[in-house]
Amino acid sequence: MPFSDRVRVAWQKLGLEGVVLLAALLCDLLIVLPAAFDDLGPRGRDLLLLPGIFAVSACALWARTHPARGAFAGAAVLVASTVLIRITDAAAYSTVLTDLSLTETVAGVELVYFAVRRLRPGVALAATATLVVAGLFAATARSDTSLYSSRFERSLLMGAVLLIAGVAVGLRFRLTGTPQRASAASELLRGQWPLIGVLCLPLFLELYQLLNDGVRLFPLWLCSAATAALAVYAARRPVLSGVLVSGVILLSVPAASVAPRYYIGATTALPLTVILAGAMLVVLLVRSAAPRQAWPVIALMSAAVAIATAANTAAHPSVSYNLQSLAIAAVLVLGSAVAVGLYFRARDSERKQVVEAAVTEAQTSERMALARELHDVVAHHVTGIVVQAQAAKMLGDKDSTLSMDAFDRIEEAGTEALAAMRRLVRSMRSTTDPTEQATTDLDADLRRLTESGHHGVPTELELRLNGAIPQEVARSALRLAQESLTNVGKHAAGATRVAVLAEVLGGELHIRVSDDGFAQDPRPAGGSGGYGLVGMRERVELLHGRLTAGPAAGGWVVEAWLPLEGETE
Repeated sequence: MPFSDRVRVAWQKLGLEGVVLLAALLCDLLIVLPAAFDDLGPRGRDLLLLPGIFAVSACALWARTHPARGAFAGAAVLVASTVLIRITDAAAYSTVLTDLSLTETVAGVELVYFAVRRLRPGVALAATATLVVAGLFAATARSDTSLYSSRFERSLLMGAVLLIAGVAVGLRFRLTGTPQRASAASELLRGQWPLIGVLCLPLFLELYQLLNDGVRLFPLWLCSAATAALAVYAARRPVLSGVLVSGVILLSVPAASVAPRYYIGATTALPLTVILAGAMLVVLLVRSAAPRQAWPVIALMSAAVAIATAANTAAHPSVSYNLQSLAIAAVLVLGSAVAVGLYFRARDSERKQVVEAAVTEAQTSERMALARELHDVVAHHVTGIVVQAQAAKMLGDKDSTLSMDAFDRIEEAGTEALAAMRRLVRSMRSTTDPTEQATTDLDADLRRLTESGHHGVPTELELRLNGAIPQEVARSALRLAQESLTNVGKHAAGATRVAVLAEVLGGELHIRVSDDGFAQDPRPAGGSGGYGLVGMRERVELLHGRLTAGPAAGGWVVEAWLPLEGETE
């Protein structure tokens, strides 16, 4: 397998939890490595923090498939790392929790989430309690922090909030016998996890800056977090997100004015997360929005950036900003984002044309094959009928015996022609694909599909269909559901439940198929050699819809949104 394909498969296997953990790990490396070689303390001593950081990351990844082992191993790693820090007198640093690195904090929350979501209640409680005890031990034993200090009390409060959040999310997505409808937020997070992972790194770095410099930086960090959230939401509503981001950028001016010193440093006049999220939002605008909508929003965002930069520069005279350099950098970032967006837009258009051409070619091929069958089989028998009828007409007045023989041959030819026609129809319809027999009733078709159970896994169906569904949309939706269920039977080892959801929301037909199995082999989102997900994606693109497919915690999820009306510009 080429290196690029291996990287893509590994990236797909990380998922949302993995990329957030990776962002936290990179943030810790950016903090620990410079600190290890500064003039404070023995050189290289801070590197002793890395074994525990890497080990707890491995435990969090392991917990995706073995939550109990991962949770107890993670607790053991926290204790062992704490002992190593005490023996070597390494300088543990604090982030959200006292003397716990950001990676250890994120990994701990994910370990709690996986334990609550997938383990039996008793085992989940034991695993969570073990992690809490290990965390408290690390927070108290890594330094001489007093249990009654305000620092430890704040850490205890924040730890309780994170624990409650991990338990609540785990309970929300806990695997049960009843399929649960995913919220719009969870659907968006599951579909945009690569973008979330990219934005988490600068957001974590700014959080570390906030924890070091005090709560007066909190309003500005909230602006960064809001901009990152809107960049993710732009996958659904790019124009609205762009307008809201412009407002958040302007709000960063009063937020920066209350900061004791500027958030990131003397090289930029806006937080790094705001700059990165804004650039990604420009890419999404150029790629997916109509030009008459995208360009005014991009102009609005550019104006907001210019106003905020000028205001922040005037409000912080102690920091020497070079406005000319900032303007050149802004133009370069904007130009690069627009160029990337145009590239993706051109690629999408080209792919759409290729798919449409392939569909047209396939339809033409099917029509030609049908014409050949009609000519070679049916027309042969019909021609015989015509000839025999003409002979009977000519001989009818001369010899009634010959006329009766001709009628017998006409009957025989007609019977053979009818049998040939039935064979032809049967050859076109006799397939295991139930969409070849799709009706205009999507509700009934989906019920028949799930009741057939060809994939061998119990299936639960939830339908919220109101009104008539266009035939081409209903047929594609049925095909997507059938292909997803087929993939469950092929790839989802150990699956015990499949949930199928079909509903109409906001002028779109939403199809969701999820299972609780695990893949025997990697299942990249682009398919594995056959049609698979590639064919599903092509069907969705022909209807101008959206498709997401990939691993979720404890299974595989395929979701599609198909517009019920024509594409709007």
